[in-house]
Amino acid sequence: MPNILKRIMQFQICKRKINYSKLNPRNFKRPSFKKTIKGLAILIIFLGALIAVKDEISYQFGLGFWDEESGYSDETAEEDAQEPEVSCNVMGVELHGDLVTYITPDSYDADGNLLYDESASQDIVFAINEAEKNESIKAIILEVDSYGGYPVAAEEVGQAIKKATKPTVAMVRTAATSAAYWASTGANVIFASALSDIGGIGVTFSYLDNSKKNAKDGLTYNSLSTGKFKDYGDPDKPLTAEERELLMRDLKIIHENFIRAIAANRDLDIEKVKALADGSSMPGQMALENGLIDRIGGMPEVKEYLKEKIGEEVEVCW
Repeated sequence: MPNILKRIMQFQICKRKINYSKLNPRNFKRPSFKKTIKGLAILIIFLGALIAVKDEISYQFGLGFWDEESGYSDETAEEDAQEPEVSCNVMGVELHGDLVTYITPDSYDADGNLLYDESASQDIVFAINEAEKNESIKAIILEVDSYGGYPVAAEEVGQAIKKATKPTVAMVRTAATSAAYWASTGANVIFASALSDIGGIGVTFSYLDNSKKNAKDGLTYNSLSTGKFKDYGDPDKPLTAEERELLMRDLKIIHENFIRAIAANRDLDIEKVKALADGSSMPGQMALENGLIDRIGGMPEVKEYLKEKIGEEVEVCW
């Protein structure tokens, strides 16, 4: 401790016997100018010494100093406030809401919070790849609660988790249908509740045709396109028979890819998958009986399964 700090700490309050007669204002004498200057000088020296040793006082006594912008700013206080690091050996990755390839800027509010319930395949794939590179991570859980999304996003997530060398589990909560189910099938094992909504192996591109309403409202759709089918599928114009054929052609191609992916990922006969691929979903127990999932259970059962796989207690970090 600096000598100047020791001197400061040695200051004592002197007790004097009070002469109450001197408290009468008439008896009060104004201190001389010399004494006033001397007193101010002592006060300034004291304050300067206190400022000079504030860091030492903070270190010795755990005191902090108030910062107008950030509040209590002492480094030791900040360190004490930090939560201890929690070690984990299993990475949890969430697939919630609509599955898209990326989240657009207009999906966030002014504070950076998501306005819609959606997950981006690029974020999920990144998390899976990071878990693969992390030596302390022994397994990966894909927590799924989604009714679907886009086929490319489903394919990206499904392939990423399928390529993982560590044990992978897809744990379905409320639902894993359509694109979300496709993504889930890349995992080694799929767990779901007996009441989860599973499947939905189908593709849709349905939309509202506004052309009759526009005509009623006196609105005219003017087609300014260089290609015959450039504006097909626009909701403000009627869909022609040729355009319908084009859309159905594409939907059938995607549907066939969906069926092949499920058959390959789940090791199921493709004809069996085709029979199930009518777009409908089913409860978890029925999905188990049809080979669409592997086990009934939630997080406790998933942890038990992974404990056997990695040979140690499971600690999940999200």
